[in-house]
Amino acid sequence: MTEEFTTLYCYVHPNRETSLRCNRCERPICADCAVLTPTGYRCKECVREQQRVFNTAEWYDYLIGFGTSAALSLLASIILVVISGFIGFFMWFVSFAIAGAAGAFIANITQSALRKRRSKQLFWLVAAGVVAGALPVILFQLFTGNFFAIIWQGIYLVTATPTVYARISGFQFSR
Repeated sequence: MTEEFTTLYCYVHPNRETSLRCNRCERPICADCAVLTPTGYRCKECVREQQRVFNTAEWYDYLIGFGTSAALSLLASIILVVISGFIGFFMWFVSFAIAGAAGAFIANITQSALRKRRSKQLFWLVAAGVVAGALPVILFQLFTGNFFAIIWQGIYLVTATPTVYARISGFQFSR
């Protein structure tokens, strides 16, 4: 039993022989044009088309996402400053705990406000909203000379911002 194979050439680079095919459109693709996805290799056009399906955000979602995350971050920053007035050395530990919980809370509320619409730019803008919400509190603490409160705010930003981004984008650190 012999099978006859025909030589395939990449649809983008017609001078390159290949044995790969896009698992969606079945066009032959070379190693340079192949994109590894969780379901196999795809051509760049199919990946781009799938990305358009992924981006579901409307223009107003960017305003809602930034505004919601900034307002909630401002509230969390103020709470952190108020609590820091009552706690001494243990504020190092408390600020990490508050920042993680605040990041999860901000992500959940923002995601609900966005009705789970998505886009890569929206994820970055929501994370920027967390930073923008904390800036007024940081500037106020800078003008009043409360430098320890600025340290707590720094811990808050370093912990809460990636937490919000990871939760709202669905990014997983391990699979």
